[in-house]
Amino acid sequence: MDVSLEQEVAGVQLGDKRLTDRLAVIVDRSGSHPHLSIPAAMQGRNELEAAYRFFANKKVTPDAILSTHYDRTKQRIAEHPVCLLVQDTTEVDLTRPNQQVQGAGPMSSDSQSGAFLHPLMAFLPDGIPLGFVWHKSWTRDKIETDLTPPEKKKKRNATPIEDKESIRWIEGHRAALQVAEACPETQCVLVCDSESDIYELFAEPRQTSHGRPLEILVRACQERATTQPGQSIIDLARAAPCRYTATVNVSSRQAMTKVETRKRRADRPARVAEVEVRACSVTLRAPWRADRKLPDVCVNIILVEETSPPAGQEPIQWMLVTTLPIDTDEQVRAAVEYYCVRWGIEVYFRTLKSGCRIEERQFEFLERELNAIAVYMLVAWRVMLLCRLGRACPDLDCEVLFEPSEWKAVYMIVKRGDPPPTPPRLNEIIRMIASLGGYVPRTNTEPGTQTLWIGLQRMHDFANCYDSFGPPRRTH
Repeated sequence: MDVSLEQEVAGVQLGDKRLTDRLAVIVDRSGSHPHLSIPAAMQGRNELEAAYRFFANKKVTPDAILSTHYDRTKQRIAEHPVCLLVQDTTEVDLTRPNQQVQGAGPMSSDSQSGAFLHPLMAFLPDGIPLGFVWHKSWTRDKIETDLTPPEKKKKRNATPIEDKESIRWIEGHRAALQVAEACPETQCVLVCDSESDIYELFAEPRQTSHGRPLEILVRACQERATTQPGQSIIDLARAAPCRYTATVNVSSRQAMTKVETRKRRADRPARVAEVEVRACSVTLRAPWRADRKLPDVCVNIILVEETSPPAGQEPIQWMLVTTLPIDTDEQVRAAVEYYCVRWGIEVYFRTLKSGCRIEERQFEFLERELNAIAVYMLVAWRVMLLCRLGRACPDLDCEVLFEPSEWKAVYMIVKRGDPPPTPPRLNEIIRMIASLGGYVPRTNTEPGTQTLWIGLQRMHDFANCYDSFGPPRRTH
Protein backbone atom coordinates (compact mmCIF):
# COMPACT_ATOMS: atom_id res chain seq x y z
CA MET A 1 0.00 0.00 0.00
CA ASP A 2 1.60 3.27 -1.15
CA VAL A 3 0.68 5.88 1.44
CA SER A 4 3.04 8.71 0.55
CA LEU A 5 1.35 12.08 0.78
CA GLU A 6 2.84 13.14 -2.54
CA GLN A 7 0.98 10.30 -4.27
CA GLU A 8 -2.27 11.30 -2.57
CA VAL A 9 -2.16 14.72 -4.29
CA ALA A 10 -0.40 13.71 -7.52
CA GLY A 11 -2.42 14.86 -10.51
CA VAL A 12 -4.68 17.26 -8.62
CA GLN A 13 -6.21 19.64 -11.16
CA LEU A 14 -5.94 23.23 -9.94
CA GLY A 15 -5.82 24.93 -13.32
CA ASP A 16 -2.10 25.62 -13.08
CA LYS A 17 0.71 23.05 -12.85
CA ARG A 18 2.65 25.38 -10.56
CA LEU A 19 -0.15 25.14 -8.01
CA THR A 20 -0.08 21.33 -8.19
CA ASP A 21 3.70 21.34 -7.71
CA ARG A 22 3.36 23.74 -4.79
CA LEU A 23 0.75 21.49 -3.19
CA ALA A 24 3.20 18.57 -3.31
CA VAL A 25 5.80 20.66 -1.47
CA ILE A 26 3.28 21.82 1.14
CA VAL A 27 2.03 18.31 1.96
CA ASP A 28 5.61 17.05 2.15
CA ARG A 29 6.67 19.78 4.59
CA SER A 30 3.45 19.56 6.60
CA GLY A 31 3.62 15.77 6.76
CA SER A 32 7.22 15.88 7.97
CA HIS A 33 6.39 18.31 10.79
CA PRO A 34 2.62 18.20 11.47
CA HIS A 35 2.93 19.77 14.92
CA LEU A 36 4.88 22.83 13.76
CA SER A 37 3.42 26.11 12.57
CA ILE A 38 3.41 26.71 8.82
CA PRO A 39 6.34 29.18 9.03
CA ALA A 40 8.36 26.62 11.00
CA ALA A 41 7.46 23.70 8.71
CA MET A 42 8.37 25.48 5.47
CA GLN A 43 12.04 25.76 4.49
CA GLY A 44 12.82 29.43 4.09
CA ARG A 45 10.93 32.60 3.40
CA ASN A 46 10.28 31.80 -0.26
CA GLU A 47 8.49 28.55 0.60
CA LEU A 48 6.56 30.27 3.36
CA GLU A 49 5.27 33.06 1.11
CA ALA A 50 4.46 30.55 -1.63
CA ALA A 51 2.46 28.44 0.82
CA TYR A 52 0.35 31.38 1.97
CA ARG A 53 -0.20 32.46 -1.65
CA PHE A 54 -1.33 28.90 -2.41
CA PHE A 55 -3.93 28.84 0.37
CA ALA A 56 -5.21 32.27 -0.75
CA ASN A 57 -5.50 31.35 -4.45
CA LYS A 58 -9.10 31.37 -5.71
CA LYS A 59 -8.45 28.23 -7.78
CA VAL A 60 -7.63 26.26 -4.65
CA THR A 61 -10.52 24.63 -2.77
CA PRO A 62 -10.66 21.81 -0.17
CA ASP A 63 -12.43 19.46 -2.58
CA ALA A 64 -9.82 20.13 -5.27
CA ILE A 65 -6.99 19.43 -2.81
CA LEU A 66 -8.61 16.13 -1.79
CA SER A 67 -9.90 15.05 -5.22
CA THR A 68 -7.08 12.65 -6.07
CA HIS A 69 -7.12 11.27 -2.53
CA TYR A 70 -10.85 10.55 -2.88
CA ASP A 71 -10.15 8.51 -6.02
CA ARG A 72 -7.25 6.62 -4.45
CA THR A 73 -9.37 5.84 -1.41
CA LYS A 74 -12.05 4.31 -3.62
CA GLN A 75 -9.38 2.20 -5.30
CA ARG A 76 -8.23 0.95 -1.89
CA ILE A 77 -11.84 0.22 -0.88
CA ALA A 78 -12.39 -1.88 -4.02
CA GLU A 79 -9.53 -4.19 -2.96
CA HIS A 80 -11.32 -5.41 0.18
CA PRO A 81 -14.49 -7.47 0.79
CA VAL A 82 -15.87 -5.16 3.52
CA CYS A 83 -15.46 -1.43 4.08
CA LEU A 84 -16.96 0.69 6.85
CA LEU A 85 -17.81 4.26 5.82
CA VAL A 86 -17.89 6.29 9.02
CA GLN A 87 -19.26 9.83 9.14
CA ASP A 88 -19.17 12.26 12.04
CA THR A 89 -18.93 15.97 12.84
CA THR A 90 -16.33 17.93 14.75
CA GLU A 91 -16.16 21.60 15.72
CA VAL A 92 -13.22 23.68 14.53
CA ASP A 93 -12.88 26.45 17.12
CA LEU A 94 -11.27 29.50 15.51
CA THR A 95 -12.03 31.98 18.27
CA ARG A 96 -9.25 34.57 18.49
CA PRO A 97 -8.54 36.97 21.38
CA ASN A 98 -8.48 40.00 19.09
CA GLN A 99 -9.25 39.94 15.36
CA GLN A 100 -11.64 37.10 14.44
CA VAL A 101 -11.34 34.93 11.33
CA GLN A 102 -13.45 36.51 8.59
CA GLY A 103 -16.16 34.10 7.43
CA ALA A 104 -16.28 32.08 10.67
CA GLY A 105 -19.68 31.74 12.32
CA PRO A 106 -21.04 31.29 15.85
CA MET A 107 -20.82 27.86 17.42
CA SER A 108 -22.26 26.90 20.79
CA SER A 109 -22.53 30.60 21.66
CA ASP A 110 -21.99 33.97 20.03
CA SER A 111 -18.70 34.34 21.91
CA GLN A 112 -17.27 31.29 20.15
CA SER A 113 -16.66 31.35 16.40
CA GLY A 114 -15.46 28.77 13.93
CA ALA A 115 -16.71 26.15 11.49
CA PHE A 116 -17.92 22.54 11.42
CA LEU A 117 -16.15 19.69 9.64
CA HIS A 118 -18.01 16.52 8.61
CA PRO A 119 -15.90 13.86 6.84
CA LEU A 120 -16.90 10.46 5.48
CA MET A 121 -13.95 8.19 6.29
CA ALA A 122 -13.33 4.64 5.09
CA PHE A 123 -12.09 1.97 7.53
CA LEU A 124 -11.42 -1.73 7.28
CA PRO A 125 -13.09 -3.90 9.93
CA ASP A 126 -9.75 -4.13 11.78
CA GLY A 127 -9.65 -0.33 12.09
CA ILE A 128 -7.15 0.51 9.34
CA PRO A 129 -8.20 3.87 7.84
CA LEU A 130 -8.21 3.84 4.04
CA GLY A 131 -8.89 7.57 3.65
CA PHE A 132 -11.75 9.92 2.82
CA VAL A 133 -14.36 9.72 0.09
CA TRP A 134 -16.26 12.95 0.87
CA HIS A 135 -16.43 15.77 3.37
CA LYS A 136 -18.45 18.88 4.10
CA SER A 137 -17.74 22.05 6.06
CA TRP A 138 -20.10 24.86 6.98
CA THR A 139 -20.70 27.75 9.35
CA ARG A 140 -23.77 29.01 11.16
CA ASP A 141 -25.28 32.39 10.39
CA LYS A 142 -26.71 32.87 13.88
CA ILE A 143 -27.89 31.09 17.02
CA GLU A 144 -31.54 31.21 18.01
CA THR A 145 -31.66 32.81 21.46
CA ASP A 146 -35.08 34.46 21.45
CA LEU A 147 -37.26 31.33 21.15
CA THR A 148 -38.46 29.16 24.01
CA PRO A 149 -37.79 25.40 23.84
CA PRO A 150 -41.37 24.65 22.66
CA GLU A 151 -41.07 27.35 19.99
CA LYS A 152 -37.73 25.92 18.85
CA LYS A 153 -39.27 22.45 18.59
CA LYS A 154 -42.22 23.76 16.60
CA LYS A 155 -39.94 25.62 14.23
CA ARG A 156 -37.68 22.58 13.85
CA ASN A 157 -40.64 20.34 13.00
CA ALA A 158 -41.86 22.79 10.37
CA THR A 159 -38.43 23.17 8.72
CA PRO A 160 -37.62 20.82 5.79
CA ILE A 161 -34.63 18.54 6.31
CA GLU A 162 -32.86 20.28 3.43
CA ASP A 163 -32.78 23.51 5.45
CA LYS A 164 -31.36 21.92 8.61
CA GLU A 165 -27.76 21.19 9.58
CA SER A 166 -28.78 17.55 9.87
CA ILE A 167 -28.94 17.33 6.05
CA ARG A 168 -25.22 16.54 6.30
CA TRP A 169 -26.09 13.01 7.41
CA ILE A 170 -28.28 12.52 4.34
CA GLU A 171 -25.57 13.96 2.07
CA GLY A 172 -23.05 11.60 3.65
CA HIS A 173 -25.42 8.68 2.99
CA ARG A 174 -25.67 9.69 -0.66
CA ALA A 175 -21.89 9.97 -0.94
CA ALA A 176 -21.57 6.50 0.62
CA LEU A 177 -24.08 5.15 -1.90
CA GLN A 178 -21.88 6.44 -4.72
CA VAL A 179 -18.94 4.56 -3.23
CA ALA A 180 -21.03 1.38 -2.99
CA GLU A 181 -22.01 1.86 -6.64
CA ALA A 182 -18.36 2.23 -7.68
CA CYS A 183 -17.17 -0.83 -5.68
CA PRO A 184 -19.43 -3.75 -6.63
CA GLU A 185 -17.21 -6.41 -5.03
CA THR A 186 -17.13 -4.65 -1.64
CA GLN A 187 -19.81 -4.67 1.02
CA CYS A 188 -20.02 -1.00 2.03
CA VAL A 189 -21.52 -0.22 5.46
CA LEU A 190 -22.38 3.34 6.49
CA VAL A 191 -21.68 3.72 10.23
CA CYS A 192 -23.00 6.70 12.23
CA ASP A 193 -23.34 7.79 15.85
CA SER A 194 -26.62 8.65 17.55
CA GLU A 195 -26.75 12.22 16.19
CA SER A 196 -27.63 10.70 12.81
CA ASP A 197 -30.73 8.96 14.19
CA ILE A 198 -32.96 10.74 11.65
CA TYR A 199 -35.83 8.92 9.99
CA GLU A 200 -35.00 10.42 6.60
CA LEU A 201 -31.66 8.60 6.75
CA PHE A 202 -33.41 5.24 7.13
CA ALA A 203 -35.75 6.09 4.26
CA GLU A 204 -32.93 6.96 1.83
CA PRO A 205 -32.51 4.61 -1.18
CA ARG A 206 -29.74 2.05 -0.71
CA GLN A 207 -29.91 0.02 -3.91
CA THR A 208 -27.16 -0.02 -6.54
CA SER A 209 -27.22 -1.03 -10.19
CA HIS A 210 -25.10 -4.13 -9.48
CA GLY A 211 -27.42 -5.41 -6.74
CA ARG A 212 -25.16 -5.10 -3.68
CA PRO A 213 -26.88 -2.42 -1.56
CA LEU A 214 -25.33 0.07 0.80
CA GLU A 215 -25.88 -1.20 4.35
CA ILE A 216 -26.39 1.14 7.31
CA LEU A 217 -25.43 0.83 10.98
CA VAL A 218 -26.66 3.65 13.22
CA ARG A 219 -26.68 4.03 16.97
CA ALA A 220 -30.24 4.97 17.93
CA CYS A 221 -31.10 7.65 20.45
CA GLN A 222 -34.89 7.62 20.05
CA GLU A 223 -37.44 5.00 21.06
CA ARG A 224 -39.02 4.93 17.63
CA ALA A 225 -42.53 3.66 17.06
CA THR A 226 -43.10 0.50 15.08
CA THR A 227 -46.05 -0.80 13.10
CA GLN A 228 -46.93 -3.00 16.09
CA PRO A 229 -49.30 -0.87 18.22
CA GLY A 230 -47.82 0.30 21.49
CA GLN A 231 -44.46 -1.36 20.85
CA SER A 232 -41.30 0.71 20.42
CA ILE A 233 -38.04 -0.65 19.04
CA ILE A 234 -36.57 -1.12 22.50
CA ASP A 235 -39.69 -3.00 23.67
CA LEU A 236 -39.38 -5.47 20.81
CA ALA A 237 -35.61 -5.80 21.21
CA ARG A 238 -35.89 -6.58 24.93
CA ALA A 239 -38.52 -9.22 24.18
CA ALA A 240 -36.13 -11.01 21.81
CA PRO A 241 -34.02 -13.92 23.11
CA CYS A 242 -30.45 -13.22 24.21
CA ARG A 243 -28.03 -14.10 21.41
CA TYR A 244 -24.86 -13.99 23.50
CA THR A 245 -23.27 -12.28 26.49
CA ALA A 246 -20.06 -10.26 26.59
CA THR A 247 -17.77 -8.47 28.99
CA VAL A 248 -17.15 -4.77 28.31
CA ASN A 249 -14.43 -2.63 29.85
CA VAL A 250 -16.14 0.69 30.65
CA SER A 251 -13.75 3.64 30.73
CA SER A 252 -14.08 6.40 33.30
CA ARG A 253 -15.68 9.67 32.26
CA GLN A 254 -15.81 13.10 33.84
CA ALA A 255 -18.63 15.49 32.99
CA MET A 256 -17.57 18.67 31.24
CA THR A 257 -19.65 20.76 33.65
CA LYS A 258 -20.95 20.24 37.18
CA VAL A 259 -24.54 20.77 36.00
CA GLU A 260 -24.41 18.16 33.21
CA THR A 261 -27.82 16.43 32.95
CA ARG A 262 -27.33 14.25 29.87
CA LYS A 263 -26.89 10.63 30.92
CA ARG A 264 -24.36 9.82 28.21
CA ARG A 265 -22.07 12.66 29.37
CA ALA A 266 -22.40 12.36 33.14
CA ASP A 267 -19.65 11.25 35.50
CA ARG A 268 -18.93 7.53 35.71
CA PRO A 269 -16.12 5.41 37.18
CA ALA A 270 -14.22 2.77 35.24
CA ARG A 271 -15.63 -0.74 35.64
CA VAL A 272 -16.20 -4.07 33.93
CA ALA A 273 -19.76 -4.55 32.69
CA GLU A 274 -21.58 -7.74 31.73
CA VAL A 275 -23.91 -7.12 28.77
CA GLU A 276 -26.50 -9.18 26.95
CA VAL A 277 -26.96 -8.87 23.20
CA ARG A 278 -30.38 -9.26 21.58
CA ALA A 279 -31.56 -8.74 18.01
CA CYS A 280 -34.84 -8.60 16.13
CA SER A 281 -36.42 -7.30 12.92
CA VAL A 282 -38.98 -4.49 13.03
CA THR A 283 -40.88 -2.18 10.74
CA LEU A 284 -40.50 1.46 11.73
CA ARG A 285 -43.65 3.56 11.53
CA ALA A 286 -42.97 6.69 9.51
CA PRO A 287 -43.27 9.94 11.47
CA TRP A 288 -45.38 12.87 10.29
CA ARG A 289 -43.68 15.51 8.17
CA ALA A 290 -45.23 18.81 7.11
CA ASP A 291 -43.78 18.76 3.60
CA ARG A 292 -43.72 15.07 2.58
CA LYS A 293 -44.97 11.57 3.32
CA LEU A 294 -42.27 9.12 4.35
CA PRO A 295 -42.57 5.33 3.92
CA ASP A 296 -42.46 2.74 6.68
CA VAL A 297 -39.02 1.10 6.77
CA CYS A 298 -37.97 -2.46 7.66
CA VAL A 299 -34.75 -2.60 9.71
CA ASN A 300 -32.96 -4.82 12.20
CA ILE A 301 -32.40 -3.81 15.82
CA ILE A 302 -29.43 -4.95 17.93
CA LEU A 303 -29.60 -4.18 21.64
CA VAL A 304 -26.43 -4.35 23.75
CA GLU A 305 -27.51 -3.76 27.35
CA GLU A 306 -26.14 -4.13 30.85
CA THR A 307 -28.84 -5.90 32.86
CA SER A 308 -27.35 -5.52 36.36
CA PRO A 309 -25.47 -2.21 36.64
CA PRO A 310 -23.87 -1.16 39.95
CA ALA A 311 -26.05 0.85 42.30
CA GLY A 312 -26.24 4.48 41.25
CA GLN A 313 -24.80 3.86 37.76
CA GLU A 314 -26.62 4.10 34.46
CA PRO A 315 -26.60 0.78 32.58
CA ILE A 316 -24.45 0.51 29.48
CA GLN A 317 -26.74 0.46 26.46
CA TRP A 318 -26.18 0.47 22.73
CA MET A 319 -29.21 0.23 20.48
CA LEU A 320 -28.16 -0.19 16.87
CA VAL A 321 -30.42 0.22 13.85
CA THR A 322 -29.04 -1.66 10.87
CA THR A 323 -29.80 -3.30 7.56
CA LEU A 324 -27.03 -5.86 8.05
CA PRO A 325 -28.28 -9.45 8.44
CA ILE A 326 -28.87 -10.81 11.96
CA ASP A 327 -29.82 -14.40 11.15
CA THR A 328 -26.88 -15.90 13.05
CA ASP A 329 -25.06 -14.98 16.25
CA GLU A 330 -21.90 -14.46 14.19
CA GLN A 331 -23.67 -11.86 12.04
CA VAL A 332 -24.92 -10.02 15.12
CA ARG A 333 -21.45 -10.09 16.67
CA ALA A 334 -19.92 -8.79 13.44
CA ALA A 335 -22.34 -5.84 13.34
CA VAL A 336 -21.48 -4.89 16.93
CA GLU A 337 -17.77 -5.12 16.13
CA TYR A 338 -18.29 -2.94 13.04
CA TYR A 339 -19.85 -0.25 15.19
CA CYS A 340 -16.86 -0.35 17.55
CA VAL A 341 -14.68 0.73 14.61
CA ARG A 342 -16.57 4.05 14.63
CA TRP A 343 -14.39 5.15 17.54
CA GLY A 344 -11.54 5.47 15.02
CA ILE A 345 -12.94 8.72 13.67
CA GLU A 346 -12.84 10.18 17.18
CA VAL A 347 -9.15 9.25 17.38
CA TYR A 348 -8.72 10.87 13.98
CA PHE A 349 -10.30 14.14 15.13
CA ARG A 350 -7.96 14.23 18.12
CA THR A 351 -4.99 13.66 15.82
CA LEU A 352 -6.18 16.42 13.50
CA LYS A 353 -6.64 18.93 16.31
CA SER A 354 -3.89 18.05 18.77
CA GLY A 355 -1.33 16.66 16.35
CA CYS A 356 -1.85 18.98 13.39
CA ARG A 357 -3.16 21.87 15.52
CA ILE A 358 -5.65 23.00 12.89
CA GLU A 359 -7.38 25.35 15.34
CA GLU A 360 -4.13 27.21 15.96
CA ARG A 361 -3.29 28.03 12.32
CA GLN A 362 -3.23 31.78 11.82
CA PHE A 363 -5.33 32.78 8.82
CA GLU A 364 -7.31 35.96 8.34
CA PHE A 365 -9.98 34.37 6.14
CA LEU A 366 -11.97 31.17 6.65
CA GLU A 367 -11.51 30.04 3.03
CA ARG A 368 -7.75 29.90 3.52
CA GLU A 369 -8.14 28.11 6.83
CA LEU A 370 -10.30 25.43 5.18
CA ASN A 371 -7.72 24.93 2.42
CA ALA A 372 -5.06 24.38 5.07
CA ILE A 373 -7.36 22.00 6.96
CA ALA A 374 -7.74 19.91 3.78
CA VAL A 375 -3.96 19.48 3.67
CA TYR A 376 -3.78 18.54 7.34
CA MET A 377 -6.67 16.10 6.89
CA LEU A 378 -4.27 14.08 4.73
CA VAL A 379 -1.40 14.48 7.20
CA ALA A 380 -3.48 13.29 10.18
CA TRP A 381 -4.85 10.38 8.14
CA ARG A 382 -1.35 9.15 7.30
CA VAL A 383 -0.23 9.37 10.94
CA MET A 384 -3.24 7.30 11.99
CA LEU A 385 -2.70 4.84 9.13
CA LEU A 386 0.92 4.21 10.13
CA CYS A 387 -0.19 3.68 13.72
CA ARG A 388 -2.83 1.12 12.74
CA LEU A 389 -0.65 -0.69 10.18
CA GLY A 390 2.02 -1.19 12.84
CA ARG A 391 -0.59 -3.14 14.82
CA ALA A 392 -2.47 -4.90 12.03
CA CYS A 393 0.57 -5.82 9.87
CA PRO A 394 3.43 -6.06 12.38
CA ASP A 395 5.62 -8.35 10.26
CA LEU A 396 5.50 -6.19 7.14
CA ASP A 397 8.88 -5.07 5.77
CA CYS A 398 9.34 -1.53 7.09
CA GLU A 399 10.69 -0.34 3.71
CA VAL A 400 7.15 -0.67 2.35
CA LEU A 401 6.43 2.58 4.21
CA PHE A 402 9.79 4.10 5.14
CA GLU A 403 12.83 5.09 3.13
CA PRO A 404 16.13 3.39 4.08
CA SER A 405 17.51 6.68 5.39
CA GLU A 406 14.45 7.05 7.64
CA TRP A 407 14.46 3.68 9.37
CA LYS A 408 18.26 3.46 9.50
CA ALA A 409 18.56 6.87 11.12
CA VAL A 410 15.92 5.95 13.69
CA TYR A 411 17.54 2.60 14.38
CA MET A 412 20.96 4.19 14.97
CA ILE A 413 19.53 6.82 17.32
CA VAL A 414 17.36 4.43 19.34
CA LYS A 415 19.59 1.36 19.37
CA ARG A 416 22.90 3.27 19.37
CA GLY A 417 24.36 0.85 16.90
CA ASP A 418 24.69 0.11 13.21
CA PRO A 419 21.47 -0.75 11.36
CA PRO A 420 21.03 -4.40 10.33
CA PRO A 421 21.53 -5.44 6.68
CA THR A 422 17.91 -6.61 6.52
CA PRO A 423 15.11 -4.05 7.13
CA PRO A 424 13.34 -4.65 10.48
CA ARG A 425 9.66 -5.45 10.84
CA LEU A 426 7.21 -2.57 10.51
CA ASN A 427 5.98 -2.84 14.10
CA GLU A 428 9.56 -2.70 15.42
CA ILE A 429 10.30 0.54 13.55
CA ILE A 430 6.93 2.09 14.44
CA ARG A 431 7.64 1.46 18.11
CA MET A 432 11.13 2.97 17.74
CA ILE A 433 9.70 6.08 16.05
CA ALA A 434 7.05 6.44 18.75
CA SER A 435 9.72 6.11 21.44
CA LEU A 436 11.26 9.29 20.01
CA GLY A 437 7.93 10.94 20.85
CA GLY A 438 7.70 9.69 24.40
CA TYR A 439 6.27 6.17 24.01
CA VAL A 440 7.65 3.71 26.57
CA PRO A 441 7.88 0.32 24.83
CA ARG A 442 6.08 -2.48 26.64
CA THR A 443 5.09 -5.93 25.49
CA ASN A 444 1.39 -5.39 26.23
CA THR A 445 0.91 -1.90 24.75
CA GLU A 446 1.11 -0.28 21.34
CA PRO A 447 1.97 3.37 20.60
CA GLY A 448 -0.80 5.87 19.97
CA THR A 449 -1.05 8.64 17.41
CA GLN A 450 0.29 11.36 19.74
CA THR A 451 3.68 9.76 20.39
CA LEU A 452 3.85 8.71 16.74
CA TRP A 453 3.30 12.18 15.26
CA ILE A 454 5.97 13.64 17.56
CA GLY A 455 8.34 10.80 16.71
CA LEU A 456 7.75 11.19 12.97
CA GLN A 457 8.87 14.80 13.16
CA ARG A 458 12.13 13.77 14.81
CA MET A 459 12.55 10.92 12.33
CA HIS A 460 12.40 13.33 9.39
CA ASP A 461 15.03 15.55 10.97
CA PHE A 462 17.33 12.57 11.58
CA ALA A 463 16.73 11.29 8.03
CA ASN A 464 17.67 14.68 6.58
CA CYS A 465 20.94 14.54 8.50
CA TYR A 466 21.49 10.97 7.32
CA ASP A 467 20.91 11.99 3.68
CA SER A 468 23.04 15.11 4.00
CA PHE A 469 26.06 13.70 5.83
CA GLY A 470 25.73 9.97 5.30
CA PRO A 471 25.97 7.24 7.94
CA PRO A 472 28.78 7.78 10.42
CA ARG A 473 31.93 5.82 9.85
CA ARG A 474 32.82 3.98 12.98
CA THR A 475 36.44 3.39 13.90
CA HIS A 476 37.42 0.47 16.05
